[in-house]
Amino acid sequence: MDNYRLNHLEELESEAIFVMREVAAQFDKSCILFSGGKDSIVLVHLAIKAFYPAKVPFTLVHVDTGHNFEETIQFRDDLVAKHNLNLIVGSVQEAIDQGKVVEETGVNASRNKLQIGTLLETLENEKFDAAIGGARRDEEKARAKERFFSHRDEFGQWDPKNQRPELWNIFNGKKAWGEHFRVFPISNWTEMDVWQYILKEKIEMPSLYFTHKRNVFYRDGVWLAHAPFMELKPEEEVVEKQVRCRTIGDITCTGVTLSDASNVKDIIEEIAATRSTERGLRYDDKRSETAMEDRKKQGYF
Repeated sequence: MDNYRLNHLEELESEAIFVMREVAAQFDKSCILFSGGKDSIVLVHLAIKAFYPAKVPFTLVHVDTGHNFEETIQFRDDLVAKHNLNLIVGSVQEAIDQGKVVEETGVNASRNKLQIGTLLETLENEKFDAAIGGARRDEEKARAKERFFSHRDEFGQWDPKNQRPELWNIFNGKKAWGEHFRVFPISNWTEMDVWQYILKEKIEMPSLYFTHKRNVFYRDGVWLAHAPFMELKPEEEVVEKQVRCRTIGDITCTGVTLSDASNVKDIIEEIAATRSTERGLRYDDKRSETAMEDRKKQGYF
């Protein structure tokens, strides 16, 4: 029998599938945190492969800010229907209407941080003890501090200085009552790995990732998609540009990039040539140097 060595994408896939199967084995009720972005879509694809021909044992949890791209919501619903997945949607708008959170005002207003309370409430109400996320260590310095199995206390908070060691792919999922884990199967992937895997596996992606015409405006070094609920500064002008998203989230904080990339191969070539990171296009990360870590400590994705 010929010796066969896995290539780097096969190794990453194998590792991620192993982590997902560990989640299914160690926890009672788990979910996938689904944003509609490429990383969470890849997680769903990996989960399907990990448990085929059985149904995916994880529920999809989407925190809807009410300010999502329409294309994201449509893609989510189509994906759920196609693969017969379970979906739970937590609504930030409902939390605002019920007075649980206060909406920000002003030109820099965003609902991104308001997702935290809705997410934690959803996890608690549904009694999820593990939530699988698509965070990668190359995205942002705070995410580089995460383990595969990342412990959260009874308040859903994260302590980056109290992480459990993970030796030889042995994961410790022990927890006290009310605590849960965030699990990151694609921690060791890069943005390039994700897109190369998408190309290899022929995974369908939302149209937002490919070049299209959109009304945008320029603010603090970032092109932002314009929506009726966004307040402009006096000097800002809405113009139509040919753009695409590198990362997808709430419209108010999702920067777009000027691009002519119309397919996955074009995107891979574009990423190989760029010097900017995808998180560099997230406007909410510009609020402070520790913006992401502060939100993660409070229970963010």
